[in-house]
Amino acid sequence: MSTFTNLLSSNLQNPLRMALFAGLVIVLLVIWIIRLEMKFRKLTAGKSGNLEESINHLKDGQKQAEKFMLEMEKYLTDVEKRLQKSVQSVETVRFNAFDGVGANQSFATALVNQHGDGVVISSLYGRERTSIFSKPLKSHTSEHELSDEEKQAVNKAKETRDA
Repeated sequence: MSTFTNLLSSNLQNPLRMALFAGLVIVLLVIWIIRLEMKFRKLTAGKSGNLEESINHLKDGQKQAEKFMLEMEKYLTDVEKRLQKSVQSVETVRFNAFDGVGANQSFATALVNQHGDGVVISSLYGRERTSIFSKPLKSHTSEHELSDEEKQAVNKAKETRDA
């Protein structure tokens, strides 16, 4: 530190060196001020160049973003509720309902949602007639007696939904 002080004091004794040193300091200060001015202009870059207006504009943008986020949360909540009620698993079991009728023309199809609610649709195919049955499901069970094939279709649907 003392070397710098000695160097500075010896250079300041010469008026020309002193003027050059002062000019260098002034140039550095002018560059610093110009940089600060550029940063300030960027900061206040708005329609009128007013910092308060720029801050208010940012606040408005934030309020709009928050409003949009709340609307999206509500929308996604509604979509999630609807999705839980929609059919999420469909399984079909084909079988022969009657002796002598081949090719597994009869079937039981289970259509269930996330909670296991839905319906089992069964078709019994015979040579002379075909019968169709529908049984409602609540939590993978029905108040109506389910055939073995219908139970199989419901269990497959449950496994598919859980996978």
